Amino acid sequence: MTDDVLAGRRIVHLTTTDISLGLLLGRQLQAFGAAGMEVIGASAPGPWSGDLAAWGVRHEPVRHATRSMSVRDDALALPELVRLFRRLRPDIVHTHNPKPGVYGRAAARLAGVPVVVNTVHGLYATRDDPFARRALVYGVERTMSLCSQAELVQNPEDVATLERIGVPRRKLVLLGNGIDLGRFRARPADAAKARVAMGLPETGTVVGVVGRLVWEKGFAELFDAAARLRRTRPDLWIAVIGPVDHAKESALRQKDLDDAQARGNIVFLGERRDVEDLYPGFDLFVLPSHREGFPRAAMEAAACGIPVVATDIRGCRQVVDHGHTGLLVPARDGAALAGAIEELAADPGRRRDMSAAARARAETEFDDQRVVRTTLDTYRRLLSRADGSTSRRGPRARRAERVLAGAAQSAGTGTRTTDPGYAEAPVPGTRTADATGPTRSSSTESGRDGRVVDAEADDRLRRANR
Repeated sequence: MTDDVLAGRRIVHLTTTDISLGLLLGRQLQAFGAAGMEVIGASAPGPWSGDLAAWGVRHEPVRHATRSMSVRDDALALPELVRLFRRLRPDIVHTHNPKPGVYGRAAARLAGVPVVVNTVHGLYATRDDPFARRALVYGVERTMSLCSQAELVQNPEDVATLERIGVPRRKLVLLGNGIDLGRFRARPADAAKARVAMGLPETGTVVGVVGRLVWEKGFAELFDAAARLRRTRPDLWIAVIGPVDHAKESALRQKDLDDAQARGNIVFLGERRDVEDLYPGFDLFVLPSHREGFPRAAMEAAACGIPVVATDIRGCRQVVDHGHTGLLVPARDGAALAGAIEELAADPGRRRDMSAAARARAETEFDDQRVVRTTLDTYRRLLSRADGSTSRRGPRARRAERVLAGAAQSAGTGTRTTDPGYAEAPVPGTRTADATGPTRSSSTESGRDGRVVDAEADDRLRRANR
């Protein structure tokens, strides 16, 4: 069913890699298309473009999007995206992931996109991090929030942090996170089949881990726990599903995997697209991460009725109800992790109770359709305001634009804060102001007094700010 406000609107979702578009956002992108929107995904090119096309989502490659630390690529991504957004002329740009959330919001504002939305999947700093890291991350987030009309925040702890560092409360929307509860469900009858697929014995205890093979996911502690458990529970196996993230400096090497297998009963299964068929083979699920936003894999395990042992950090605390659906342990503590795994491995009755509680919690709190509804409601609200707004932007937004314009010129774009031709020179095949939808020239920002104001007169503002 199409939506009167959303029908025909063009939206660009920006991520670093196409696996995020396909694996993490796929269901949402399909829902936005079903609401009548023209959905475009922008990211570095990759193997998921075919899946996106099958869902009716057009993919635009972003040459300079990269997960690795590359100052040159990050600087060049800004002008590349400004050009992309001016060519596509979207009604909404919605950014994800840490780096696209920075240069994507800036590029959308510079290109004069009417509505800019960012999802905070998990702030890259927590209260336990050194002051310098917190100052940098929080400062960047506060500054870039000037470029958006809404910040959709997955974790409630991050909502409080963002408000404390000065992001206006009116921009903050608690989004939560969710999964496909039909795809991820308890299937105990398939346990033996799943273990055969993983090459594991049908008897004994199997502990599952799903995630990218980077050290921040807690693999040092996991390997320590595996070595301890081999001595105390030789019938227990740990199955790790996930790819090596070669673009990250913290990626595990093959030697690390070999050493782990030499010390403990652990197997590495690589990246799998049939993970829902493997969950039934797990008796427990483990997530020993050092940092999470709102972990999807832990939600998937809970929805499959699998007790979860996770670290007591932001994100994991929102998924695991300690003592009820699983156990929480201190981060960076291999001995505590091994103890919690052994505690539940030795108590099948307690695992059964936790299994039922985990599925019930998932049905109540982890349904991705609630996330879709919250996001669509945000789009409707902001588009309606953009269509009817006629006022000027607030002073903080104007200061931010001057900074962004200078950064873009330093990167070699020669760009201005907006392109006068954005509304006046339609790209062939795009809409103009007529009965089918509004012109694409309006842009909104929340001023200091909380009103939503318009940016149609970007050129006049630019001249006034010289």
